[in-house]
Amino acid sequence: MEKVKVEFINTCSCCDGYGDVLRELAARHPQQIDLKIYYMGKDFDYLSKYGVINRGTLIINEKNRFDDLSRRVIEKAVKTALDEVND
Repeated sequence: MEKVKVEFINTCSCCDGYGDVLRELAARHPQQIDLKIYYMGKDFDYLSKYGVINRGTLIINEKNRFDDLSRRVIEKAVKTALDEVND
């Protein structure tokens, strides 16, 4: 089974809640979601792939980027990616 690659760049403390949502989704679908959370100022390996990011950003399968985040946006984006993989 192919996994959905979910990456989140956490840029500030107010984005921590989005990380919690993503961890919750990954726990619900452990065989389907490969989650990586980067913390700005601590992790730097995302810079070579995505460049400088200055707001919390969700990236799915290294191509779909979401900058305007909410719980609803995150859940919908992950569900859509999971549906695409399962088709």
